[in-house]
Amino acid sequence: MERVVTGLPVSERRACEVLSQPRSVQRREPILLDDEDELTKRIIALASAYGRYGYRRITALLCREGFRVNHKRVERIWRKEGLKVPQKQAKKGRLWLNDGSCIRFRPEHKNHVWSYDFVHDTTREGKSFRILCVIDEFTRECLALKVARKLNTADVLETLDELFLTRGIPKYIRSDNGSEFTADAVKEWLKILSIGPLFIEPGSPWENGYVESFNSKLRDELLAREVFDTLREAQILIERWRVHYNTVRPHSALKYKPPAPEALQDSAAPTGSEIVGESRRPPALGLS
Repeated sequence: MERVVTGLPVSERRACEVLSQPRSVQRREPILLDDEDELTKRIIALASAYGRYGYRRITALLCREGFRVNHKRVERIWRKEGLKVPQKQAKKGRLWLNDGSCIRFRPEHKNHVWSYDFVHDTTREGKSFRILCVIDEFTRECLALKVARKLNTADVLETLDELFLTRGIPKYIRSDNGSEFTADAVKEWLKILSIGPLFIEPGSPWENGYVESFNSKLRDELLAREVFDTLREAQILIERWRVHYNTVRPHSALKYKPPAPEALQDSAAPTGSEIVGESRRPPALGLS
């Protein structure tokens, strides 16, 4: 507005009338709070540390640190400092089968439905490695990120065996139709434990939306931003990101709270008697 008034021979009243801006807004003096500079520095620091977080997740982190601030104020500072706000994503609807019917098995409680899938990446020299991602669809918690050059059916069973002993046994497990998930050994073992396998339609990754959404966050926030010199480095950094994802990272579907806050880790750890009953105890894999 000041540029219009000084650059053109018009009064402030005329300029406000043409630009449809109330004169009270133009004449209002902005009030800067005492913590404005400190808050701005912290917003920039968090935006630098978590380059793919928008101002809403940054707001959640600030409130957790003790700042009394809402997302509107953070957004104003965000835009003033020229920080980039990620484009809004279209809302995701229900998971649908190819015949138009809705998938019946939607997560209703913890350990109701798990999902697992593979993600691929490479180390600096161009050698590829795989990541087995296992999540709880209800809590959104990432249960495991197993990293290795090659992962086969035996590795899938070994990872699930460890999770069943420490986390309990889910009612269903959702996956695509990869050979590691449809192998007879996997299906037979799940049948023994009374776990229902939920296989999506071939070529329909959107039916496994929870783990696909998780995979995109893993790639966007870590894999696409880090160069791994060695496989060991990849294992350490990916596991560190998993802990951060579960205990710190605000999740929009959970009202910007992390899936498993650090304060709840000790109290939520299952005891030996709570893990599995005698009839639900995972049998020995019997794999060489």
